[in-house]
Amino acid sequence: MKLVILGGGGFRVPLVYGALLGDHAEGRVTEVVLHDLDAGRLGAIARVLAEQADGVPDAPSVTATTDLDEALRGADFVFSAIRVGGLEGRAADERVALAEGVLGQETVGAGGIAYGLRTVPVAVDIARRVKELAPDAWVINFTNPAGLVTEAMSRHVGDRVIGICDSPVGLGRRVARVLGGNPDEAFIDYVGLNHLGWLRGLRIAGRDELPRLLADPELLGSFEEGRLFGTDWLRSLGAIPNEYLHYYYFNRETVRAYQEAEQTRGAFLRDQQGGFYAQMARAAVPALKTWDDTRAEREATYMAENREASGAGERADEDLESGGYEKVALALMRAIARDERATLILNVRNGTTLSALDADAVIEVPCSVDANGAHPLSVSPLPGHATGLVCAVKAVEREVLAAADSGSLATAVKAFALHPLVDSVTVARRLAEGYRGVHPGLAYLR
Repeated sequence: MKLVILGGGGFRVPLVYGALLGDHAEGRVTEVVLHDLDAGRLGAIARVLAEQADGVPDAPSVTATTDLDEALRGADFVFSAIRVGGLEGRAADERVALAEGVLGQETVGAGGIAYGLRTVPVAVDIARRVKELAPDAWVINFTNPAGLVTEAMSRHVGDRVIGICDSPVGLGRRVARVLGGNPDEAFIDYVGLNHLGWLRGLRIAGRDELPRLLADPELLGSFEEGRLFGTDWLRSLGAIPNEYLHYYYFNRETVRAYQEAEQTRGAFLRDQQGGFYAQMARAAVPALKTWDDTRAEREATYMAENREASGAGERADEDLESGGYEKVALALMRAIARDERATLILNVRNGTTLSALDADAVIEVPCSVDANGAHPLSVSPLPGHATGLVCAVKAVEREVLAAADSGSLATAVKAFALHPLVDSVTVARRLAEGYRGVHPGLAYLR
């Protein structure tokens, strides 16, 4: 089985390959093709993967190419993890927004809109190439903003594109662990959009244990989200929000923390990963160890500004474990390729799941997965405050898609202006012009 990884020179690709190395069952991935526009980055990651595979019998073969069509032909699965504009683009997203006093985070607010505007046209082109060259392939999208990009691609390949994210899985695992349950056996009742969802229940052995957690302030404050949001706010919500909702609930504090930080998250990652790839240009450098050391620092500093704004302190060791997007991707491929039914939190088209949204809106919910793809499970409605936020952000996503399709600068301005974290049409106009001035990938907006 052939897996194509778009963004194959990306820093987190070894996580995906590491998960594949542990799969020895029939119907597993036997061929991995890395595609990237940067040959140097491809070579660096190929070195890491070669060291990972050393001594592993029947490790999937790895080839690398900068030719998209060559990569896609004959693909069974296409894993998309591209970053249009690179980490320099992310740093610019943050910088332009903060200069206007608004959030510039990668997927949330002005930064997420800018990232979407330059990524959607590229993702749509990829979807069209997949449809032509590998029509039977399944596309697993991890490219951010994941929900928005998945919806854009779904307009061309339908339900054969499925978005994944590690945030809700990581949240569910932390809550299950605090409650004394096995994270692999708990059912996570989670609903929303990508980076905009709420854990409303967690069933262990058929019983919802979330009320027990919410009733115990000490237990509630003992893990990442409890420290980040504060126990009083979580009890008021009656749910555990995805960590990205901190940008909404504590926006002023977070913007101030970003403005006062020595450098933004994007700038930190740009410099850190730039150092990694520079080291990898030297043949004597141990590839896997260098990558692993860099990754450990990356995880430890995740959402540092938010923790500073909330007084949450350093990340606890037990919270450093991510949701494991590579494990989600592997479980998804297994379920489809082998018809092994699984329940996973995924980004899929809504259908009739959330009545407040139309059928084609991509949402993030638990899904049943089999050989025919991912099918959203029935969920109870969101409360009014959450429905309002979901509808507002989905409306913004639709304006981003319309702007990317039409090339209309006015529509892009509308997308910025309608976002809950951008409080002025005047600011929205300056943001659109500012981003167009620093990103060559937005020159299409007129």
